[in-house]
Amino acid sequence: MTAQNWTEHSTWERLEKGRQAKAAQGGYAGYGSPAFGQQSVNGELIDNPIEQQVIDLIRRHHKSGKSLQQIADWLNQQGYTTKRGQQWKRISVKRVLDRLYGKTSRISGVSIK
Repeated sequence: MTAQNWTEHSTWERLEKGRQAKAAQGGYAGYGSPAFGQQSVNGELIDNPIEQQVIDLIRRHHKSGKSLQQIADWLNQQGYTTKRGQQWKRISVKRVLDRLYGKTSRISGVSIK
């Protein structure tokens, strides 16, 4: 490993640790786009009210026994789109539900308590 690679690697590690520390304190360091249902305002994550309504619809349909694909199909039929304006897929619905029920962390390396 060259000296330049070592310096770049150390910089990446420092940045990653900083992002993880900020996420652990509830902040948002701009690492990727915020999760569906949230938005970044002045470096802090806040709820996006419109997306929160969609999350509530997803939760209600899931609790009623609908499959992930049925929920995605319903959202698409109603004209709802993902954060990036795409059609819903079952994996997108699953990711929203996983975050809702605390099964995955938002940032890799941050443990769930």
